[in-house]
Amino acid sequence: MINYDWYVIKEMRGYMKLVRPSLELKNEHENYVKEWGPSRMVPSSFSLEGFDTYEEYLDALALRQSGHGKWLPNSSYFLMNDQQQVVAMVDIRHELNDFLYNEGGHIGYSVRPSERRKGYATRILGEALKKCKKLNITRVLVTCDGDNIGSAKTIVKNGGVEDESFQNENGELIRRFWIEND
Repeated sequence: MINYDWYVIKEMRGYMKLVRPSLELKNEHENYVKEWGPSRMVPSSFSLEGFDTYEEYLDALALRQSGHGKWLPNSSYFLMNDQQQVVAMVDIRHELNDFLYNEGGHIGYSVRPSERRKGYATRILGEALKKCKKLNITRVLVTCDGDNIGSAKTIVKNGGVEDESFQNENGELIRRFWIEND
């Protein structure tokens, strides 16, 4: 016998989509950030700190995504469910500099705290890899903090092969994984 509730939940997750931040999603983005709490926002491109208006944030994000100033070209997306709720966020860096090669990687992602342990991290990383393929990024670097076992498992599930770790200037261990994406 089919467990109907489980089936419906699985089907709803199947209808998720990646969307770019927009003014229409302001409230949902703000709710995500509030739920994240006072800790450093991951990926940092989704932090609303320091902006007086959401329009200012979107303008700064557009400059950042174009590779303006110190930034490298990148793409930012929300993973939205059927209820138009942001369940995860991802930032795809189109190139690597020294910092990204060691610490940040091509892809940075996070999952809304209330939606963790539901498979969304695996889903958003998989969707980000599809976007990387369209950008002709065939060898993708994904990193995580040394103590983030859940993220390491997610990366491995998506084909990640662990490379040499990196210790940053604060003494924190960064685990580095390569995913062949061709």
